[in-house]
Amino acid sequence: MTDLSAAHDAAVTDRGRLAGSAYRSDRDLAARQSLYEWQTPRHDLPGIVAGQLSGVRGRVVDTGCGNGRFIQRLREERPDLALLGLDIAPGILAGVPGPVAVADATRLPLATESVAAALALHMLYHVPDIAQAVRELSRVVARDGLVIAFTNSDRDKAELDDLWQRAAGDVLGTGRGPARISLSARFSLEKAPAFLGEEFGRVETIALDGTITVHDPEPVIAHMASYRAWADQHDVPFDATIERARALLADHIARNGAFEINCAGGILVCRR
Repeated sequence: MTDLSAAHDAAVTDRGRLAGSAYRSDRDLAARQSLYEWQTPRHDLPGIVAGQLSGVRGRVVDTGCGNGRFIQRLREERPDLALLGLDIAPGILAGVPGPVAVADATRLPLATESVAAALALHMLYHVPDIAQAVRELSRVVARDGLVIAFTNSDRDKAELDDLWQRAAGDVLGTGRGPARISLSARFSLEKAPAFLGEEFGRVETIALDGTITVHDPEPVIAHMASYRAWADQHDVPFDATIERARALLADHIARNGAFEINCAGGILVCRR
């Protein structure tokens, strides 16, 4: 779904839900990340980000750093950078190599023009006021610095949306059930340039599309189940729908040998 209802919009951005459930630990985020192990071509996203930072020196802040996947890679490849991880969820920061801090993207605890680059990867759609978060990113980055964002396209994983609606429809006995919640719809790859263009004169989009092919239902089921924090937003019995999706997937794979998911997303590199 590309447009969220007011209730879904509030749920995607609710700080209590994000910090206390969705990202209380890295379990659900790791489940979503792990699905890409079956994608071709394989995009080394941390490596791509590191490459974009090749000319950067000094301090880099990862806003909404989650479980620190990017920070860990940068610490290995760029020990010269002064890295700082920020997130609103204290629990998910537990395993992130420091320094880290709990912070709100709309009120960054950083001085104006104090960082050489800022990362905002898979997180701006969780911010209630996206425009304000973009202004904050622009404020803290030096005049010759850059901001790197990442998000999914409105076209991303349509096969999972279809699977969910089929499973939900079977559970409800309605043919096709309601759409599953879309986390990235508020700041999709199609919408992002307009938000970022308000503060940055140059916004380059690097598309990173691919196809996930699985021969077992479990990686897909783990991905779908990772949305449990938003179970009340699906308008359908969550566990029953997950189990019906597992059965549908198993049948599809038995008949076709595999299940394919088309992924569409990209990096946005922003400069003034």
